[in-house]
Amino acid sequence: MTDTTSGQGIPGHRTAGRYLWWLVAGQRGRVAAGASYGSLWMVGLMLPPYVLSRAIDGGLVPGRMPVLLGWVAVLLGVGVLNAWLAVMRHRTMTRIRMDATFRTVRAVVAQTLRLGAALPHKVTAGEVVTIGIGDVAVISRTLTMTGPGVGGVLAYAVVAVLLLAVSPLLAVVVLLGVPLLAVLVGPLLGRLQGAETRYRERQSGLAARLTDLVGGLRVLNGLGGKEVFAGRYRRASQALRGEGYRVGAVTSWVQALGIGLPTLFLAAVTWPAARMAAQGTLTVGELVAVYGYAAALVVPVSFFVEGGYDLTRGLVAARRVVRFLALEPDRTYPADRNDPADRTGDTGAAQDAPAVASALCDPASGVEVVPGLLTAVTAARPAESQAVVDRLGRFAGSAATWGTVRLDEMAPRQLRDRILVADNEADLFAGTLREVVGGRRDRAEEAIDRAVRTAMADDIVHGLPDGLDAPVEAQGRNLSGGQRQRLRLVRALLADPEVLLAVEPTSAVDAHTEAGIATRLHTARAGRTTVVTSTSPLLLDRADRVYFLVDGTVAAVGSHRELLDGQPGYRRLVSRGEDEDDGGESERDDRDGDGDKGGDGDRNGDGEGDGTHTVRTPEVSVAKEDVR
Repeated sequence: MTDTTSGQGIPGHRTAGRYLWWLVAGQRGRVAAGASYGSLWMVGLMLPPYVLSRAIDGGLVPGRMPVLLGWVAVLLGVGVLNAWLAVMRHRTMTRIRMDATFRTVRAVVAQTLRLGAALPHKVTAGEVVTIGIGDVAVISRTLTMTGPGVGGVLAYAVVAVLLLAVSPLLAVVVLLGVPLLAVLVGPLLGRLQGAETRYRERQSGLAARLTDLVGGLRVLNGLGGKEVFAGRYRRASQALRGEGYRVGAVTSWVQALGIGLPTLFLAAVTWPAARMAAQGTLTVGELVAVYGYAAALVVPVSFFVEGGYDLTRGLVAARRVVRFLALEPDRTYPADRNDPADRTGDTGAAQDAPAVASALCDPASGVEVVPGLLTAVTAARPAESQAVVDRLGRFAGSAATWGTVRLDEMAPRQLRDRILVADNEADLFAGTLREVVGGRRDRAEEAIDRAVRTAMADDIVHGLPDGLDAPVEAQGRNLSGGQRQRLRLVRALLADPEVLLAVEPTSAVDAHTEAGIATRLHTARAGRTTVVTSTSPLLLDRADRVYFLVDGTVAAVGSHRELLDGQPGYRRLVSRGEDEDDGGESERDDRDGDGDKGGDGDRNGDGEGDGTHTVRTPEVSVAKEDVR
């Protein structure tokens, strides 16, 4: 896998620590600058106590006003310098965090594109959402320790040296105090890592469940299962809350120690120093300096505790990112030798796709798609016909061929430019209607009009206030089920692929609209290779060749009329659709005049508009149709 933006490769398998180091190594100069500013700032915090001690012992006590004013001026200069260093440190560390955020986001997005249609089978949507929303921010915060963390170590050493000049006893207290803090906080950080890991796992699972619940809410309403799923979500949410309490309990102790232990450390240093001053062993200025050193050490000690806390959480988050980056597609394919940017395949050379129109063959089912014809594939179990399309579109491993070349020996980019799988549940992204149907290219007005007429979508364009410039919400939420389906068909027709593989393109429209689409599709795609899956007699009757599948393999092939006369199983299958056309008015009529079944693309009669022959995973649909 390669990060094409930064040019630095990201291996598929990394440990969490190595991933964090990769983020640091990718911006060495900035991290070095941040560490320098942080170190100078931390060391600068130790200078005011020293300056104060000199001002007291050298100017205030003996009454030497010029010396006192001189040290006061030095103190002012140190303060101004520290303020500038603090600003530069914060600015640099913010850039480091932002760089780490964007680099992780780029890596996750690149991996998402690399997995393609395999993504939903490898990881849940909730996992990806959790990484994008929570883990990225946690990882970027972890890199903050590269600045103050280094500076804290140096400041600790400087104070130890300065105290050694004042009192070896006080220097020993300082040198032993910080390691003691690490011993006290260390076990809590280990517990925090375990609790944080369990919390993140439950969080991703809950996010996945919420995504499924929202995406299928209309179907759940129709089936009466909304309360069941809501109850499951409620119980999972309560379990997550319990994990959150456990994380919070450990976190509260870590943060309490981060504040309380430095205070105890201050008292442990100040008390013997005060006794030494009372005994005359220390001067007043040295006492002030010792107190100032100990007080200033609160900052680096707090950073030590905070850095350990951030590192613990960062390792948990990085482990999740690494696990996602380690996923592999279901299959690997040869890279396109004509495309230097193609890094999705094996190192072997790819075969070129046929130069002329050729037959698509699926040995697993026996389907052979003759170029230039409208071919229909039908089966009692829609998943069987969909599997044929997946294999012919190379979204499933198979020995399918195009001409004399196996599909899995061709470069994906070259194949996607010529074969398009138009999934019935492909995502519709937010934008104007023109942008939704145009895909990634600007389409001519005439081409859009032709595609709209072919898909019988004129009423959609004319019914919206601004026509093609009307806004469409994400997933077409402001459209009915049949309208969404026809817009997907418009988008597929506008892509004008050499081979179009359409899954159930008319399952959510009424009989009149379906008949019109079937006729116009046959005309519009004349001379071009088109495959549709359907059990509708209206669409099957317009196909040049129909394949009837039984148990996933071809049982008969011929025209619709020939199969009706010679295949009882085929006749029984399509007669159900004819019964719906003739007598199933409650399910097949256009209730509201928008060309949809059931008033909203509804096959199941619940009025919800999401009943279709098939239930397809939206994430798979994105990878299939939106490649264009």
